[in-house]
Amino acid sequence: MLTGCVQKNGAEIISFATWGSKTEVEILKGIINDFETQNPDIKISFMHIPQNYFQKIHLLFASNTEPDVIFINNLYLPVYANSGKLLELEPDKTVYNEKVLQTLSWKGKYYAIPRDISLLVMYYNKDLFRHFGITEPSDSWTTDDFLKKSKEIKDKTGKFAVSFEEDALFYLPYIMSNGGDFLSMDEKAVKSRQSYVDLAYKENYAPRKDQSASMTMAQMFLKEEIAMHLTGRWLYPKYMEDAKFKIGTVTFPKGTAGSVVSLDASGWAISKSSKHKDAAMRFIEFLSSKPTIEQFTQTGLIIPARNDVKAENSEAYSQALKTALPTPVTVDYNKILDKRKEEINKLFN
Repeated sequence: MLTGCVQKNGAEIISFATWGSKTEVEILKGIINDFETQNPDIKISFMHIPQNYFQKIHLLFASNTEPDVIFINNLYLPVYANSGKLLELEPDKTVYNEKVLQTLSWKGKYYAIPRDISLLVMYYNKDLFRHFGITEPSDSWTTDDFLKKSKEIKDKTGKFAVSFEEDALFYLPYIMSNGGDFLSMDEKAVKSRQSYVDLAYKENYAPRKDQSASMTMAQMFLKEEIAMHLTGRWLYPKYMEDAKFKIGTVTFPKGTAGSVVSLDASGWAISKSSKHKDAAMRFIEFLSSKPTIEQFTQTGLIIPARNDVKAENSEAYSQALKTALPTPVTVDYNKILDKRKEEINKLFN
């Protein structure tokens, strides 16, 4: 690990860890080159960790070889912030939505500068709806509208109406839109989760595991086996490139508490033990600048966290952000997820 090292030419070296696709890594390499050109007194030791990212970050912290700058998300930030591993930061509140900043905070303090936000919206096959004379969904639709439309799709097309994925991320909107508490699994949450399971295992509006076989929901959507896919921005480039039909996007249907999806975010944090805090901050300021965020946004992969950068075809995401709530993360959130997975697997049986 290069933390604490200085090159022979006197340049300060800071280490930077991130995950990311091949596209993201190529963009990052160009950004790092631009930064080093404009800041010849700083060099970046780039650490790409494509798999088991947080497991490896945890080991680096445990061995006191953690990177100076760490790309992090809200699901893991509390673990490191609560144990005093991250430096408290001061993001520009005029640049970011307050809810986005809250997502990357812990106990009222900010520990990362946001890069992007993650929200679920409903992608749907516009051609299928029009061909079978089914009214397209709108941002004003309700849970009842969704269920009626799902039945109509099943009856008229013989296809599945909507996606079904076991990860809690995909049934959180069903719980949150009905005012349920995912952490405690109160009565509203239990009923909402059951309604989600019923989509596949009672009404068969969504594919059960034995019906989807080895296909992902994205593959089924592209093959026109399902009419609607609740998913995030990460699939947008693939859908725009591979879909042989027109795609629409709409917010999640309104439940008793409105249309509420979980809000997640990713951003850059600084290790509290870093010996190069000033240099690390200069690098983060460069990474989070408007021109740099525009480069990430142009890939189509992200919805930018900055208010002054807009992604194409992001109207449904902007609408969803208005009523979204930060994912209710705790220090032991991953243990809670494991418990919820056990519970929902029992419901399938």
